[in-house]
Amino acid sequence: MKTLRALFRDRRFAISATVMFILIVLALLSFFSPYDPTEWRVVPRDRPPSAEFILGTSSQGQDVFWVLTFAIRNSLLLAILAATISRTIALTVGLVSGYSGGIIDRVLMFINDGFIVLPLLLILILLALLIQENLSIPTMALLFGVMGWALDARFIRSQILSLREREFTYTAILTGVPTLKLIMNEYLLFVVPLTMATLIGNMAWVTGMEVTLAYLGLTDVTIPTLGTMLQFAINYQAILLGLWWWIFTPIGAAVALFSALYLLSQSISDFLDPRARIQRVGAR
Repeated sequence: MKTLRALFRDRRFAISATVMFILIVLALLSFFSPYDPTEWRVVPRDRPPSAEFILGTSSQGQDVFWVLTFAIRNSLLLAILAATISRTIALTVGLVSGYSGGIIDRVLMFINDGFIVLPLLLILILLALLIQENLSIPTMALLFGVMGWALDARFIRSQILSLREREFTYTAILTGVPTLKLIMNEYLLFVVPLTMATLIGNMAWVTGMEVTLAYLGLTDVTIPTLGTMLQFAINYQAILLGLWWWIFTPIGAAVALFSALYLLSQSISDFLDPRARIQRVGAR
C-alpha cells in the first residue's frame, strides 16, 4: 500500500493509471455486448453519436461503441501476450548471458545484436505477408514477442554483469549455493522491476506495430482491434463522408493507450531508479 501511495503521488502515474482503468473497463464491457463484432448491418448505417448510439454507427451498420470495446480488449490481450513472450526471452537471454560469460555470452550477444540492428518493421511486414491468412491474436503475439526482446535483454545482461561482481555473489559461490538458486533467490529481485518496466514499454510498441500492420491491410480484418477499426474507417472514406466519429474513435483510443503506457513506463522507471529514490528520501 505504501508503494502504491508513493506511485500515485506522481501525477504521471495517477493520470495513466486512470486512463488504463477506463480502457480495461471498456474491454470488460465487450463481454456484455448485444452485438457480434463480426456481423454487419445490425444497426442503421452512418448515424452520428446520440443517446441510442453513444459513438454513432459505421457504414458497415455496426455500433462503433461496442466494436470499440472488442477492439480494446483484443489490442490489450495482444499487447500483454506479446510483451510476456518477449520479456521471457529477454530475461532468459540476459540472465544466462550475463552470468555465464565466455563463449556463451559472446554467442548470445551476437544473436542479440543481430536482432537489434534488424529493420523490425520491414521484417514484420514481410512475415505478415507470408502468413497473413494465419495472423490470429496468438500468432501475432508470438511474432511480435520473438521480434521485440533484444534491446531489453542487453539491459538485463548489463545488470547481471554488475551483480556478478558483488560480494554476495562471491559469498554464495564459496558457500556452495547452486547457480539456479542464486539466480532465482538473488538476481531476480534486481532484474524483475526492470523487466516489468520494460514490459509496459514493449506493450506500447506491440500496439503500434499492430496498428501499422492493420493499416497496411496485413492482419486478419475479421478480428476487431484498434488497427482494423482504423483500417475500415479509412477504406470506407470516413473523413470524406463526414463520419468523424468513426475514424476518431480508434485514433483517440490508440492515442490514449499509447500515452497511458508511456507515462506508466516512465513513472515506474523513475520510481525504481535508485537515484530518484534517494532524492525522495532526502526530500522527506
